[in-house]
Amino acid sequence: MPHDGQTLPEILLPDLLALTRQALSPVEAALDAATEILRQRTAPGGRIDAAALEADQHAAHALAWLATYVESLRQMQGWAERLNTEGTFGELEALLHQIAFGEYLSQIIGGISMSQGEVARLSDIGIAPALDDPAITTLRLGANTSAARMRLVELMRDNGGRATFGATGLDQELEMIRDQFRRYADERVAPDAHGWHLRDELIPMEIITELSDMGVFGLTIPEEFGGLGMSKAAMAVVSEELSRGYIGVGSLGTRSEIAAELILCGGTADQKAEWLPRIASGEVLPTAVFTEPNTGSDLGALRTRAVRDGDDWSITGNKTWITHAARANVMTVLARTEPETTDYRGLSLFLAEKTPGDCAHPFPNEGISGGEIEVLGYRGMKEYELGFDGFTVPDANLLGGATGQGFKQLMQTFESARIQTAARAIGVAQNALEVAMQYAEDRKQFGKPLIAFPRVSGKLAMMAVEIMVARQLTYFSAREKDADRRCDLEAGMAKLLGARVAWAAADNGLQIHGGNGFALEYQISRILCDARILNIFEGAAEIQAQVIARRLIDIASGRGN
Repeated sequence: MPHDGQTLPEILLPDLLALTRQALSPVEAALDAATEILRQRTAPGGRIDAAALEADQHAAHALAWLATYVESLRQMQGWAERLNTEGTFGELEALLHQIAFGEYLSQIIGGISMSQGEVARLSDIGIAPALDDPAITTLRLGANTSAARMRLVELMRDNGGRATFGATGLDQELEMIRDQFRRYADERVAPDAHGWHLRDELIPMEIITELSDMGVFGLTIPEEFGGLGMSKAAMAVVSEELSRGYIGVGSLGTRSEIAAELILCGGTADQKAEWLPRIASGEVLPTAVFTEPNTGSDLGALRTRAVRDGDDWSITGNKTWITHAARANVMTVLARTEPETTDYRGLSLFLAEKTPGDCAHPFPNEGISGGEIEVLGYRGMKEYELGFDGFTVPDANLLGGATGQGFKQLMQTFESARIQTAARAIGVAQNALEVAMQYAEDRKQFGKPLIAFPRVSGKLAMMAVEIMVARQLTYFSAREKDADRRCDLEAGMAKLLGARVAWAAADNGLQIHGGNGFALEYQISRILCDARILNIFEGAAEIQAQVIARRLIDIASGRGN
């Protein structure tokens, strides 16, 4: 059995993959047992009792995190097996794989960090499964050693300038796309990103024009509507690389992705023909107008109303946290069209056109006003509060041409939105790793660079490992979406893990910088601020865990599909 002076690559390669393959079965059995216990407690009759689930929330969220870890290990195993078959599973990849298994197996048994101060333990769910399988024991004791982490960082230092550490397992076309957007981010985004952040500036229009020319806004829009017709996997790669340069730039395409998906899934033939080509070309910049003050994730409690006024609709109400609102040409507005309703069933979506504003007059149209919300990070597009007072929208711009469909239409976009958010999180985490690694190379203490100290190199190694884990989970979700399979569970897991990985990478990166990390002039201070939002938007971590737990229990109750 390996000890702290040895690493698993000293074992023959087939043995490593056999060990990790063998370790999966016991943790999958533990997940099944945990799910069944929660099903019995919260859905004894086959349908979830909402009050029982809420009362058992910590255990439910522990289940969500356990499921996320098990799926992550499955995807790491699949990645390793594919690379091994292709002959590209080298020492660096083997180290990433073994450390991931060693760490995640140890956390499954000892406790998974849901957030600072919150740990998910199997005992919280009420199980004490037998996880003393020899493969698990070997991996727990010998996989994630100081020697393994030091060796991984040594290989990362000799990575030949690549922006990722280890083979990602993507096909040649997607790697070509990665390379194109990696170079663009390095040349056109990264040099100016920190300045945009410190000055709280909007991303220059020339960047938006360049992204439009590169097809970013029409990446997944079908070719018949002027887009590139590419996969969600391609979208994930592009989002990841642009966010590695700056999350604001990586998020520019998010609004177009959401609007296009809404129209593709729920729009009329005329709406598709009218809007999709203009979104794809970048002629139209959309913004999503969903959230209201005091409602947060409870979209069913929205109060903004839309009332028929002849051949038009008149919208009145308040919205908040609207990204890139001033520059946008069209707003996808969620409003209540059936005033007698008090839940999601009375909501409708509108494609509300507006005139782009400037800093002096951000909202020049009659019936709409707003102001900027000052934020810590995620600054390149700016956040706004909006007030609608009889804002007019033509009836032709009611999405799908029917009322009461808004919530259902919005739900159809959540899979893609969460996959893209997970990809953005990976990009932010990768940026933190690269910035921290460069600082650790350059900064000398006690006669040697910081990277030579085991605690520092250990932090860098775990960043790289968890980035690869989150990356594989995200790519898996994208592949499921591309195969037209329901993937709300997988996308939710990718977003849940990716956001935590981004925050951990940014926080550890700042720690490596020491006092300099707390100085605004250093990039890592911006990366930390940018990373923090990822655990909140597109479903806060707590909401995300609740959704995952509900889905797992529904599946166990025979209600999933």
